[in-house]
Amino acid sequence: MHNTLSGETEEFVPEDPDDVRLYYCGLTTSDPPHLGHARSWVHVDVMSRWLRFSGYDVHHVENLTDVNEKIVARVGRDGDDENEVAEHYIGEILDSMRALNLERTEVRPRVSEHIPEIIDLVETLVETGHAYESNGSVYFDVTTFEEYGTLSNQRLESIEEQGDPEERSEKRHPADFALWKAGGVDADAIADHRGRDHPGTPAHPEGQTWESPWGEGRPGWHIECSAMSMAHLGETLDIHVGGRDLVFPHHENEIAQSEAATGHTFANYWLHCALFEMDEEKMSSSLGNFVTVTDAVAEYGADALRLFMVSGTYNSRQTYSEEAIDEAVERWGRLSRCYDDAVAALDGVDAHTKVEDGDLRAACDAVAADFEAAMNDDFNTREALSALSDLVSAVNVHLAERDAYDYRGLKSAVETFETYGGGVLGFSFGGEAGGDVTLTEDLVELVLDLREDAREAGEYERADRLRDELEALDVTVEDTDNGPTYRL
Repeated sequence: MHNTLSGETEEFVPEDPDDVRLYYCGLTTSDPPHLGHARSWVHVDVMSRWLRFSGYDVHHVENLTDVNEKIVARVGRDGDDENEVAEHYIGEILDSMRALNLERTEVRPRVSEHIPEIIDLVETLVETGHAYESNGSVYFDVTTFEEYGTLSNQRLESIEEQGDPEERSEKRHPADFALWKAGGVDADAIADHRGRDHPGTPAHPEGQTWESPWGEGRPGWHIECSAMSMAHLGETLDIHVGGRDLVFPHHENEIAQSEAATGHTFANYWLHCALFEMDEEKMSSSLGNFVTVTDAVAEYGADALRLFMVSGTYNSRQTYSEEAIDEAVERWGRLSRCYDDAVAALDGVDAHTKVEDGDLRAACDAVAADFEAAMNDDFNTREALSALSDLVSAVNVHLAERDAYDYRGLKSAVETFETYGGGVLGFSFGGEAGGDVTLTEDLVELVLDLREDAREAGEYERADRLRDELEALDVTVEDTDNGPTYRL
């Protein structure tokens, strides 16, 4: 893995030989998730899948930041209070995760559920002399942590001031950062995050506050991830993943406050996903240059989107364009058609036990070896996908050039597609992930209406045929006194 902390590619050795503790910095629940978020999600999902494939028991944790000034800025537009706004966007996030065929994380901690752990961590830092109280707020003293700046490769004297300008008089050093902020969210901060379409001033403009040893207040952004990750994964993580734009200050501050509190290494491997760009800028909700996950899945399908994202490595820059997405749609079509053709041939009468295609069997072995070598090289999904493309070519040659097929060879090819393409890269062979259930129901009801029309016209044979065809598609039809019903 390429470890940002050392700047080197290092052999992965977890703290426990059998377990991996993986933490990913999740979203602030203030806007719809977009393809920039989806790209990181997919890559972290593939990392987790590959580690499990490699024999580890993976404890994968991703947080949801539901306490933030951006959320407060949406109050009055997307909900009556901070919690309602967060719940609204959490629902969109979870729907998008399911649509993209992401495996479920072990837990999804929310900041609002971990205020006691946050306060305990801040108290520890104050008691050990790494933090200080000032006017009801608490700041981390960066001069007490010698390694500060190591992750972002900066010297303390060159680090710019952190936090809001009004904090200057409260802090001992310009680079000190807030662990706990007195009172609610500043009105100017809310205004900075509020869009023009906001209907007006909400009933509770400052957001929720909590009682603490320093008075009513709210947690700082950085302390949240330290408290949540350590609550569920312990004091030392194996792998911490996040966006490249979080190296400083967020991840630098996580290291400082966590290691100052525990005396132990916070994370052994820091992996950072490169920026996802659109129109030569980072795809971002704040910039307004984004495509939502919902819209993209509806237009292109989850599998084509996953293929587009894994066609680049997690730590290489990628740019969104219609041309690039269209190419991914074509590549997914070729890959999925090859799988379907291989399955049809394998399950057909022309597949024989004693037919042997040495080239096809050798290709399956080579693809497996190349795929595993690529994934073991810093999760190189681009080369892993290239290996699957080689298998597509081998299968297509076998099917085109033979009248009788190699059963064992095709079985190996199908299993290779399913093991590596399905199990690791997360493709849904044989059926698109994130399908539109509402559209399916509408089509079934349309067929049932046609069936009723046929019965009323006395065309019973046609009506029976429509029912049989629906049942062949796993739609169970039952005739009742109130009309037909069905189950998908």
